[in-house]
Amino acid sequence: MSRNEIDILKRALQREKAARKAAERILEDKSRELYLTSEELKTTNLKLEELLDEKSTQLQGVFENIIDAYVVMDLKGNILKFNDPAIALFGYDIDKAPVNVLRLIYKKDYKYAMQSFKNLKKNGFFTNYSARIYTKSKAVKWVHINASLIFNKQKKPIAAQGIVRDITELKNLELQKELLLKKLEKSNDELQEYAHIVSHDLKSPLRSIDALVSWIKEDNKAHLNAASLQNFDLISNTLEKMEHLISGILNYSSIGFDSVKKEAVDLNTIVQNLNTILIVPEHITINLKTKLPIVKGFKTKLEQLFQNLIGNAIKFIDKEKGFIEIDVKETPSYYEFSIKDNGIGIDKKYHEKIFKIFNSLTKRKDSTGIGLSIVKKILDIHHGEIWLESVVGEFTTFYFTLKK
Repeated sequence: MSRNEIDILKRALQREKAARKAAERILEDKSRELYLTSEELKTTNLKLEELLDEKSTQLQGVFENIIDAYVVMDLKGNILKFNDPAIALFGYDIDKAPVNVLRLIYKKDYKYAMQSFKNLKKNGFFTNYSARIYTKSKAVKWVHINASLIFNKQKKPIAAQGIVRDITELKNLELQKELLLKKLEKSNDELQEYAHIVSHDLKSPLRSIDALVSWIKEDNKAHLNAASLQNFDLISNTLEKMEHLISGILNYSSIGFDSVKKEAVDLNTIVQNLNTILIVPEHITINLKTKLPIVKGFKTKLEQLFQNLIGNAIKFIDKEKGFIEIDVKETPSYYEFSIKDNGIGIDKKYHEKIFKIFNSLTKRKDSTGIGLSIVKKILDIHHGEIWLESVVGEFTTFYFTLKK
């Protein structure tokens, strides 16, 4: 082998050694990188395991401490898990014996339960399910359930879970309420009928007495002195006041017994029609400052409302020139009405008292103390309020509200 060939082999050998060393360095660097990555993965896995343990502990805590019953079942209805409130509600210990939900369904609610389960499988959830269930002791309870499906990684439904709330007491209260409302409705009908009967039975003898008094007075007018004639007038006035009182009681007892539904009522028409009902003296003017709205309510009751308030204002105006001003202000949710007069006024200490039945502040024969109590009752039915401002001897303004 020549010297030149030996030199070529030496150079090739040196290149091979250099390449091997470079490869070793690359392999060493990659190994170090792989080791560091492996260590980082170990640390990350440890953190994930700790986080999973923490979340599992939290979920277990939620499961154990939730107030309502929590139930997990497979898609065949076999109960997989009950929390403590569920055990207390249903009375079963699923660790001792298997339980299927079919055993819990109240027989009359079976069809409804099956339809709800179909909705659960179709939509993945259902809400506001209310029905009856049997407990282990065969007691019947009302429950409210919100449920949803549980899916695996392939998004395939594998189970269902539900929050179950015992609403038995609430249902019993609702049933009691319905019974009480029916009894109340019956009592109201009987009371209204009784009020009409009493009104008729009381008014008939009053009219007879009034007629007899008039005849006696007329037949013996020549023989009666001034004091006797005055006494006969007092009897007539008293009889008239008693008739007003009986009519007032009948009107008051009838408030709230209407079977008609609410309707759109034009209050302008109501106020205009009052001119044909109320006797307005020439010295009193009624001024409608703003066009009144159309509201939803009971027409006859709203007529009574305005008739009583305006009639009351007319009755107690003592000025040579009297006025009654009707106005309205609009808010986002209701209308605020006002009826102002320049009459005798009402002392502030009576502002609450006047809305109670039979509380009249005057001795007038046409004042029964029922008018404003009727107004208050009508506004209660319409969920409105009433109050007043007044200065004795100067004015009175009644304010009231009606919802839109």
